[in-house]
Amino acid sequence: MKALRFKQISDDTFIWIVKLRYPLETYNSVKLMDESQTPSEEQIGFVVSTAFKIAVAAIFAALVAAATLLFVVPIPATSGYFNLGETLIYVAALLFGPLVGAIAGAGASIADALVAIQYAPGTFTIKAIEGFLVGFLYKKISRKTKSLTVSASIAIVIGGFEMVLGYFLYETLVLGYPFALAAVEVPFNIVQMLFGLIVAVPVMHAILRVFPQLKSSI
Repeated sequence: MKALRFKQISDDTFIWIVKLRYPLETYNSVKLMDESQTPSEEQIGFVVSTAFKIAVAAIFAALVAAATLLFVVPIPATSGYFNLGETLIYVAALLFGPLVGAIAGAGASIADALVAIQYAPGTFTIKAIEGFLVGFLYKKISRKTKSLTVSASIAIVIGGFEMVLGYFLYETLVLGYPFALAAVEVPFNIVQMLFGLIVAVPVMHAILRVFPQLKSSI
């Protein structure tokens, strides 16, 4: 198209040349092409935000796997184990939302693949849902209350009990453990959830004081 030779001229001059030399249909198509090739600030922000969250999620998934393996207390009755991975799942979900929380939670299955392979499929699902729930509920509840601590605590308790119930059902329905045997692990999982809550909420506040812009990333 001959008008493209004028592209180096200012945008306004280019548009007027196209208007004068070419039919209205050609001008409109050129204008639409030019606008479509220029992403809006919202589009750029979405791409950057999504890429950032995916990168953060991958980092947290690795950190959750490492934290899970760092401190292991075996539970002989079920071949499960008490661990500290919940803390980082909650931190990820509270600071970066449900998507990052879900991926971080799924990262715990990496640890299970190394020390308790029979739990890996269940952990992938159960803890991904747990991380998603904590991030999702925190986002919803914090819009209705002024207290981030209350919002985070409620979200963690609900998400944590999903984890407790999820493992109980997985052990009885999938692994075939008797109810009484699966129930042995319930108190350990509750303590694991409460420990995660006690640590994750202060960590969230500490990080938000240093990086207050993270409040808008959820």
